[in-house]
Amino acid sequence: LEAGKAAGHSLCGGHISGMFGFFFTEGPVNCFADATKSDTDKFAKWHRGMLERGVYLAPSQYEAGFMSLAHTEEDIEKTIEAAKEVFATL
Repeated sequence: LEAGKAAGHSLCGGHISGMFGFFFTEGPVNCFADATKSDTDKFAKWHRGMLERGVYLAPSQYEAGFMSLAHTEEDIEKTIEAAKEVFATL
């Protein structure tokens, strides 16, 4: 979220343990009606950019992402750097 906001995008999201998600909208997103206000086209472009950089995430902002102990600090840093690159292109 920090990388996207730093790049000037409206984002909100959250996490519970290893599960996370976010939306391209100011938020907060508390229900489906709130979620439908988000920019799904921008999410699709962001997702495509992440794939091009080797980061595989859920293809819809209505799905959760998951972290596990198998993810290393290097994996996390690579993902953040890829996200920064993609946010800068949107």
